[in-house]
Amino acid sequence: MARTDPSEITPEHLYFSRRRFIAGAGALMASALFLGACGVRDDFAGAPDDDDLTSYRDISNYNNYYEFTTSKEGVAGLARDFRMSPWTVAVGGLVNKPGTFDLVDMLQEFPQEERVYRLRCVEAWSMVVPWQGFSLAELLRAVEPMPEATYVRFETLYDPEQMPGQRSGPYEWPYVEGLRLDEAMHDLTILATGIYDKPLLPQNGGPVRLVVPWKYGFKNIKSIVKIDLVEEMPTSLWMRSAPKEYGFYANVNPDVPHPRWAQSSERRIGEFRRRRTMPFNGYSEEVSHLYQGMDLRTFF
Repeated sequence: MARTDPSEITPEHLYFSRRRFIAGAGALMASALFLGACGVRDDFAGAPDDDDLTSYRDISNYNNYYEFTTSKEGVAGLARDFRMSPWTVAVGGLVNKPGTFDLVDMLQEFPQEERVYRLRCVEAWSMVVPWQGFSLAELLRAVEPMPEATYVRFETLYDPEQMPGQRSGPYEWPYVEGLRLDEAMHDLTILATGIYDKPLLPQNGGPVRLVVPWKYGFKNIKSIVKIDLVEEMPTSLWMRSAPKEYGFYANVNPDVPHPRWAQSSERRIGEFRRRRTMPFNGYSEEVSHLYQGMDLRTFF
């Protein structure tokens, strides 16, 4: 599987320059953020066949994170004093070796690497993000899943004192998401702890978040405090809140529109023209085999 050499990551002081990253089979490009709801247009003026990194400024100031606010531009300010240390992640459920992992210890036990992934939000905007993190599979293998473990359930911190969006509104907090175990064990799936060679910012889901680059951004749960291996499919926050719009799989599919807007094109943050959306966000070669026999025409 092709990887991006760390030397190819654009340094922060050069992030506005137009470094080119060729998008092709096996190349790893961007993923992550959250969910919102807005209409989009489906007209676009062609699409370049390369990927530029999204600037650090945009990545750190254009954020979907409803635990803080539904305003993308307001998250960074509200999250400025969010406490990310100490931080632990409890891993349990159907495993032989459950445990609570201190983030500092996790960073030492599971070596970090740089991954450049495409992000495709369900709202039809996108980014290209240079993440630092480690393979989720490494953590799951350490706790030894039992044979009956079929799914992985993730849970975000619940702390209304720090996260004002959790104090009211229509959502059932804490935020919950899930993956099938084979999706979670796939090499592309990582737990991210940094961006642009810096620790992950709170507005981006710090100190640790999930990144699954072939799925819409709302699957990429932030500020994780709990991971459980389970037998039954988890019901995510968005499945519970809007089941006709947001389902469990949420694989990027340009041929299946959202009930309120098209998904065949996207607006890359920092660009003016729209570009075509790729099946599985451009990672078909790596992940399409996971869904053999499934009807991909359905959003779910």
